[in-house]
Amino acid sequence: MQTVTTIREMQQIVRAAKRGSGTIGLVPTMGALHEGHLSLVRAARARCTHVIATIFVNPLQFGPNEDFSRYPRTFERDAELLTSEGVDWLFAPSAEEMYPQGAQTTVDVPELGARLDGASRPGHFRGVATVVSKLFHITQPDLAFFGQKDAAQVAVLRRMVRDLNFPLEIVVCPTVREVDGLALSSRNRYLSEEERSRALVLSRALRKAEALAATGTPATLRDAMLSEFEGTDGVRVDYAAVVDPDTLLDVSDLSRGALLAVAAWVGSTRLIDNLLVPAREV
Repeated sequence: MQTVTTIREMQQIVRAAKRGSGTIGLVPTMGALHEGHLSLVRAARARCTHVIATIFVNPLQFGPNEDFSRYPRTFERDAELLTSEGVDWLFAPSAEEMYPQGAQTTVDVPELGARLDGASRPGHFRGVATVVSKLFHITQPDLAFFGQKDAAQVAVLRRMVRDLNFPLEIVVCPTVREVDGLALSSRNRYLSEEERSRALVLSRALRKAEALAATGTPATLRDAMLSEFEGTDGVRVDYAAVVDPDTLLDVSDLSRGALLAVAAWVGSTRLIDNLLVPAREV
C-alpha cells in the first residue's frame, strides 16, 4: 500500500489508474478504524480493481463544542490494517492540504442536511458534503462505500451525488455490531465499561420498535423507542425517529417501510444507530 499526502500526487495516481480498464473504489474514513470500516474495504476489494482508502479528520464537520481535538487518531495502526486488507492507496492529507488558506467554497444540501443529526449539529452535513465532494473530485471513484450506521449521511450524500451529477455509485454496506448488539463506532472507545453497558439501550430501542413494525404505526414505534430509554441512567435521548430513508422526513404510515433512527448521549459521548424496516406485504 502506498500512502499519499498531497492532492497533486493522488490525482496523478488516479489519472494513471484510469488509463486502464479497471474500476476505482473509495472508502472515506476519519481513521480510528474498526471492523465496520474494514467491512467497507472488503466490499470495495470484492467489486473494484483498485481501492483507495482515506483518513482525514475533517474539521469542517465538527461544531465548536464537539470532539475534534480529542477524536481518536491511530494512524500507524490504521495503516497496518488497511495494508493487510489489500488497499492500494491510502490518501491521508493534512487539513492545510485540503483547505488551503483563504478557501471559501462549501457544498451544502440544506434541507436534508438540517434533519436528524443535522438538526442537532448545525453545519455538520455541510462539512461532510464539502469534504466528500472534494474526495470524489480528487480520487474519481467509480464506487464509493459507506456504512448504513450513518444513514442520515448516506441520504445527504446520495442527494449530493444526484444533484451535482457525480459519475459514481454510492454503495451502502450493513452496520457491523458487537455480539451484544452495540453498533461499532470509533467513538465507542470514549465509553467507560459502565457507559458501554448503558449504550446498549440504543440497539434495544431499535429492536423493540422493529418488533412492532408489522402491525404498529410510526407513532407507536417512536413511543416504543422512547420508552426503552426511560429509566436508563446516564443516557440522554437526542432523537428517536421513524422516517423515510431518502428524505429523512417523518412517515405517515409504514406501507413502504421506514428508517428507525436514534441518537443519544451516553455520558458525554453522542452515539447514533438505526435499522431499516421493510415495506409491508399487501
